[in-house]
Amino acid sequence: PKMKEDNCLHAALICLGMLYYSHAITTEKLNHARPSLHGHHEKGKEGQVLHRSKRGWVWNQFFVIEEYTGPDPVLVGRLHSDIDSGDGNIKYILSGEGAGIIFVIDDKSGNIHATKTLDREERAQYTLTAQAVDRNTNRPLEPPSEFIVKVQDINDNPPEFLHENYHANVPERSNVGTSVIQVTASDADDPTYGNSAKLVYSILEGQPYFSVEAQTGIIRTALPNMDREAKEEYHVVIQAKDMGGHMGGLSGTTKVTITLTDVNDNPPKFPQSVYQMSVSEAAVPGEEVGRVKAKDPDIGENGLVAYSIIDGDGMDMFEITTDYETQEGVVKLKKVIYGVSILCGLPLAPASQMFKGTIVVRLPILQHCSRCMSVTMQICCDFDQAPKRTHLMGHYFTFPLYSIDRHTDLERYFTINAEDGNIKTIKALDREEIAWHNISVFAVEIHKQHQEAKVPVAIKVIDVNDNAPKFAAAYEAFVCENARSNQ
Repeated sequence: PKMKEDNCLHAALICLGMLYYSHAITTEKLNHARPSLHGHHEKGKEGQVLHRSKRGWVWNQFFVIEEYTGPDPVLVGRLHSDIDSGDGNIKYILSGEGAGIIFVIDDKSGNIHATKTLDREERAQYTLTAQAVDRNTNRPLEPPSEFIVKVQDINDNPPEFLHENYHANVPERSNVGTSVIQVTASDADDPTYGNSAKLVYSILEGQPYFSVEAQTGIIRTALPNMDREAKEEYHVVIQAKDMGGHMGGLSGTTKVTITLTDVNDNPPKFPQSVYQMSVSEAAVPGEEVGRVKAKDPDIGENGLVAYSIIDGDGMDMFEITTDYETQEGVVKLKKVIYGVSILCGLPLAPASQMFKGTIVVRLPILQHCSRCMSVTMQICCDFDQAPKRTHLMGHYFTFPLYSIDRHTDLERYFTINAEDGNIKTIKALDREEIAWHNISVFAVEIHKQHQEAKVPVAIKVIDVNDNAPKFAAAYEAFVCENARSNQ
């Protein structure tokens, strides 16, 4: 097919060359038919004398088709002066750009030929000077005349895009017709001659998602609701074709990578509707109770999740913060757990009533005062509003048993009430023998034998006046019979 196109092009060029040559011969015949107009006149049909001004060169502009590769030099045109009578006494001389190298002239006939293949994209025209001189004396017969040889364009350059690859972004779910990017191609052929440089853009790959404007090369979205979470990147191929897009035109292509940018079109969702957490009765405010995590398919800032407690009887006792590194909601104890508490169960509402981004967290808590408690919280992300719930209430109690570690009370001075923890003496205590008794007391839950506590108890024996004074030894004394008073 390529060889066939070249042969057709060569045939067309030869035809055009023959046309130029035919035109030159016709002009030459017309000029030969006219007598020289230097100081001469001629009679009209009715004997009128028709005066003519001096005629210079026949042409002052020639054309030659670029890329001609025929076997013979291509005829550009013919120079002819009115004073040339055809006897060979006039010699034509050519000078200027490319004279003698690219363009040669027959000094007798004035025929100009191009001896080399010309490329309009390298040089579009040449300025030459012609002169007629006496062949014997080289005396100028006319002043020099300047003329131009223009290189005629053919469609020998395909369109070329400014970039081999383009990259563009457009927000997901954009309206149909949203402008994405403009691609531009250029054609080195002559834009002022024919359609060799008239470009038309079309899309080869990327339908039905995108379209391109034929005249401007602007790429636009062609489908509504394109979802980044379903497909993020699209590869589009755009073609630019010259000759107005008609058959036989040359074409060039470029690739465009279009990325859908994220918009916040997805609410966060928890992977489960209920979380079970527990906290020790000895926990202090600020201690972490558990973590929850919602998933958001959006990215960047649109995918960041913030957590808050919006309902439940644990709102005053617990708080939730956001771990921005893991995107988790961290449930923490807000207050110290005191007193009798109530177990509150929050049954889930039907799925149709659930707001996206909302969960229920149940927290059973080991409590002081021999009670246990469970609180329920609704945790939401992105601050959604949760539906109201129905509360069910009930009570649960546990009773620990108390006992003395007998390794710390070998003489069994004390006993303890197993139910209320009251410690009593079972033997008389003598402070003068043992002033302090250090024992240990166990507390064990009835229904949870693995839950036990041990505490040291220091008992001080208080002194009472139960001992009479005693002399350390028996004393003997002597006195004289004649001793005076106070001796």
